[in-house]
Amino acid sequence: MHFNTLDHLRQQMYGCFERSRDALFTLSDALLSESQARSLPELSLSAFFERSFPSVYEALQDGRINVERLREVFVQALLENQPTDEPIWLGIVSLSMQRLEAESSRDRGMISMPNMPHATKPVSVGWQFSTLMLLPEQPSSWVGILEQRRIGSEQTAIEVGIEQLRAVLPQVRGRPVIRLSDRWYATASFVHACHELGCQALIRLKRNRKLYRAAPPRKEKQRGAPCKHGPLFQGTRPETYGPAAAEWEGVDEHGKRVVVSCWKHRHFREAPEVEVSVIRMQREAARDSKRDPRESWFIWTGQEDIPLEQVRTWYRKRFSQEHGYRFRHRKICSGPRHTCAHLNKWNAGVGSWRVPAINCWWPNISARLSCVRGKAHSARSRRDKCVA
Repeated sequence: MHFNTLDHLRQQMYGCFERSRDALFTLSDALLSESQARSLPELSLSAFFERSFPSVYEALQDGRINVERLREVFVQALLENQPTDEPIWLGIVSLSMQRLEAESSRDRGMISMPNMPHATKPVSVGWQFSTLMLLPEQPSSWVGILEQRRIGSEQTAIEVGIEQLRAVLPQVRGRPVIRLSDRWYATASFVHACHELGCQALIRLKRNRKLYRAAPPRKEKQRGAPCKHGPLFQGTRPETYGPAAAEWEGVDEHGKRVVVSCWKHRHFREAPEVEVSVIRMQREAARDSKRDPRESWFIWTGQEDIPLEQVRTWYRKRFSQEHGYRFRHRKICSGPRHTCAHLNKWNAGVGSWRVPAINCWWPNISARLSCVRGKAHSARSRRDKCVA
């Protein structure tokens, strides 16, 4: 990226900060440049944070961010160098942030914590955030965050995810979009929203989910209301499958057999007007565990047929969002802030734009880092003396 383009992009981001913009922007520069800081006081000692220590909390407490304009800048910067005829891969995921002891924090709710010990219930108290990401073509942690919102205690991840799609998709300007989602998003409301927005989606499906065939035509002189649904289709009941509409057989990278079958014209009971294709993938090389199942189910919401040989390759792109979240938590101090409002500003304007910023100008900013390495070293020395 040329430095003139870099300066223009930074000016656009600076214009999205409506109040306390200097404090917000210098805090963002410190966050982008200081890889050793693990707290807000440490960020205030960065060589790139040219303000006093109270400005850190001024940025989070008094700052005001134009989120809609900032989203437009993100989308434009991340899609600028991508060909218009290639599909855009989007992934959406919800994150739980535990705040068990923060009794005075507003709008806490019950959240799922699946990594807790098996002896305790996998639930806790805290906040949830929904993140819409631009996934790279090759699996990597270099994802672009297009939209991030907090899930209120009166909302669900599905509702917030639909709102995010409605906000971002109009800015894509008619490019082909393919959504990749986990099985929690295989619901009638989410599938119906994808159909309305013209967004193709490959969503993982629970094996026991019930879908239905098209309703049979009404017979002559038939009494009662016409049937709304046809025969049942359920992955746990093989007798409901029927013959597959299409099937592909091949081998994976280990030379093991892979079979992909597809059943078309199925629908959810709550959305009979939206037809989907049900896909089953069987892999001989899998260990048949929760993390590596031998049989996986998906639904495809696109109008065009999905190439069955690409189902596994396409869905594996979704794993980049886990790598991106891991990078985000380790590198940008995304621990809990004091209040929910502080955390919203941190995620929306400070923390969320570091990953798009790195994708855009990290090769150029590395030269700037090498020039001020001595100054940064002296700042860390002063910090160590203060701690001692």
